[in-house]
Amino acid sequence: MTKPSVDEILDRAHVVALPMAVRFRGVDTREALLIDGPAGWGEFAPFLEYGAEESAAWLRAGLEAAFVGFPAPRRPLVEVNATVPAVPAAAVAEVLARYPGCRVVKVKVAEQGQTLADDVARVQAVRDAVPGAVIRVDANRGWTVDQALEAARVLGPLDYMEQPCDSVEELADLRRLLMRSGMFVRVAADESIRRSDDPYRVADLMAADVAVVKVAPLGGVRRVLQLAADLRARHMDVTVASALDTAVGMNAGLAAVAALPVIADDDAMDVPPAAAGLATGSLFVEDVAPPRAIVDGFMATDPVAPDADRLAALAAPADRREWWFRRLLDAHRYV
Repeated sequence: MTKPSVDEILDRAHVVALPMAVRFRGVDTREALLIDGPAGWGEFAPFLEYGAEESAAWLRAGLEAAFVGFPAPRRPLVEVNATVPAVPAAAVAEVLARYPGCRVVKVKVAEQGQTLADDVARVQAVRDAVPGAVIRVDANRGWTVDQALEAARVLGPLDYMEQPCDSVEELADLRRLLMRSGMFVRVAADESIRRSDDPYRVADLMAADVAVVKVAPLGGVRRVLQLAADLRARHMDVTVASALDTAVGMNAGLAAVAALPVIADDDAMDVPPAAAGLATGSLFVEDVAPPRAIVDGFMATDPVAPDADRLAALAAPADRREWWFRRLLDAHRYV
């Protein structure tokens, strides 16, 4: 892809501010720069703490969507997981009502200011609301190895613990301790992959069983597909997830799952991709396109385009628009 000029990108840009239904990652309003490109809509929305060089991957992903388009899909529907923020246990059922039919639930844990008892209550509330749910917990690097080991004991059974500890070395230590203790809890790596100069280091150190991959911070759908293939060859499963994307950014995540290669089991049956963390649109009060339907825990992979009236109603203030333009200019230098 020939890199479009800054002027060409900005001529096609819309900056929006989406109110959140639930505070998430410390965010009450999610801002994003959307690009109306010749191949479709792209999104540039790196989290505010990301510098220009790290943000360049997010811009590459947005430019791929807007100026190149997505690979051909292999499946029209993908299973998605519900996401429960670090809300009180009493609020869990209300959150889960936004995810009809989802049998896989990711629960945020290790929230600053909360305790393991709060996490236990939240996970139990999920089990009460969705009997038989497959539960993942996401600590966002919030535990030490010992704390994560104790959490695994009291929160299980779990599908996996996502980024329970900060460093790759800690993940590797935790994984070994879990196996030695006889606890069948997988370890998943998120930040250790998407914020690493060497995402393959997790596999090389056998630090995780699952890679949580996100299109925007990894630089685009094609980059995710290559990384997924390489990690699967190193015996790691893959979950595609959202980086708190708008409906536009969600197109890319769904396109990535839709294009994952078909994997057959020993009986030559197609093994579907792991439930994707791509149903986070329900975390917004308003989005730039109508909400994607979740039917029996599945979502369609067809891309959607923003609604003109919604773009206008959700437009960010002029000062924020200029701020995002400057941020795009800084990231563009590293693309």
